[in-house]
Amino acid sequence: MPGTKTHDHNPAVGRYVNEAARDRYFAACDAVYALGPAPDEECDVETRFGTTHVYRYGPTDPGAVSRTPVVLVHGAGSNSSMWYPNVAALSAQRTVYAIDTPGDPGRSVQREPIHQPERAAQWLDEALEALGLDRVHLIGSSYGGWLTLNQALHRPGRLASVTLLDPGGLEKVGLRFFVWIFVSLFATCAPKALRPRLAAWLDQPVLVVPELRAMVRLGVRAHRIRRPAPLPLTEAELRSIRTPLYLLLGKHSLLVHPQRQQERVPRLVPGARVEIVADTGHGPQIDHAESVNGRMVSFLDSVDVLGQPQRSGS
Repeated sequence: MPGTKTHDHNPAVGRYVNEAARDRYFAACDAVYALGPAPDEECDVETRFGTTHVYRYGPTDPGAVSRTPVVLVHGAGSNSSMWYPNVAALSAQRTVYAIDTPGDPGRSVQREPIHQPERAAQWLDEALEALGLDRVHLIGSSYGGWLTLNQALHRPGRLASVTLLDPGGLEKVGLRFFVWIFVSLFATCAPKALRPRLAAWLDQPVLVVPELRAMVRLGVRAHRIRRPAPLPLTEAELRSIRTPLYLLLGKHSLLVHPQRQQERVPRLVPGARVEIVADTGHGPQIDHAESVNGRMVSFLDSVDVLGQPQRSGS
């Protein structure tokens, strides 16, 4: 399958350092997937930028198969396993597709760069077309939030709505976020007894989920990401977005300034809904999964009730 190959032919794309490291990492990923429901299907779809690996879930209710499906786009340095706390709730009444972004440590295989905004939007549009999806609710976290916001700007035709979970694309990524990433990675080496205290201090749920911790530690050693941090959208670009938009921010986020964006985004994006989740930082969908799942489902239902077409792909 395409996900078993390394992709070292182009120095501008993400790659595994070797096959042995990749296979150890995949085993760790499978342990994280096992924390949630098993997908009903896995498949690979081809785009001009590479092979995209996709997981399909549900719907649990067979009568909901005609509802507009959900597509999940994970954060940088991760893969679709990060959605294990969310897929059961989201797939109860809708088909859910979780996509491994090419260039990140998942089972997709990148052949061309996609970090440029227009290329990223083209890649995702081609992947959705290959899946037979003509209308979707798109949900993205962190870098996946930038991909989702970018899609609403450049290729909104297939989008019923966009949900952004503490996303990139609203502010320039500052030093404080990179420091948090570095300290969080260092904290994965801490003794087990200290990890809960560090997790609370850093708002970092990865430290107290052994499977996530193991996957992150192996991923850093096994995979090399080759892309710059995305630039934020301009105010003019945000003003041009017409797709229904829901923004969920962690109160202690170090990627964005939550209060600033709570005021700014609804002012720029017509009809945008913005909420701040207390007692969390950059991972609200992990450490407050039940609450965030309920909020996301409520938003998707509200969009559907407003008369958005409800069609699913084949």
